[in-house]
Amino acid sequence: MMPLWKRILIEKRAIVAPLAIGLLANIAAYALWVYPLGVKSATAVDRAAAATQSLKAAEQDLANARALVAGKSRAEQEIATFYDKVLPADFSSARRLTYTTLPNLARKANVKMLGRREEIDKTEKDARLGILHIETQWEGDYEGLRRFIYELESDPAFVIIDDVEIVQQEPTKPLTLRMKLSTYYRQGAANGN
Repeated sequence: MMPLWKRILIEKRAIVAPLAIGLLANIAAYALWVYPLGVKSATAVDRAAAATQSLKAAEQDLANARALVAGKSRAEQEIATFYDKVLPADFSSARRLTYTTLPNLARKANVKMLGRREEIDKTEKDARLGILHIETQWEGDYEGLRRFIYELESDPAFVIIDDVEIVQQEPTKPLTLRMKLSTYYRQGAANGN
């Protein structure tokens, strides 16, 4: 006796053969056409997502680069402004600045100048900036000296307070203020060195 499946194949060959051919054609079409297109489509989606992410990263890098350029440009402008408008142009300007500014501020604060000594910092020959160090002594009451220091720090003149010392020799005498100051100036051909 023949198994049932063989008998069905023999008797229904006219129906089974086209179905088998159609099944094999579907499998071949899937393997050769549909599956590669699906893989290609999935790969395209992944590539598009990666491209979108790369675009966002590139846009962020561009924004950072533009901000860096703008910041650098702003810093260069501020440095140029500092050199052109704040910093004394040369040694004589720095000296004149301290000779006029300090006594004027002292007069406003009711403080008397006792002495002044200056020293030029011997910097390198090719340095862009020179330094003028000034040691001063002032006399006055506490409020006057405090106001003088405040006015000096608030003044637009480019003078830096390096050291402050207040002493009182005798209880009945006024206070003595010793200050070490410095100012920078642009070095030039004739800078007073």
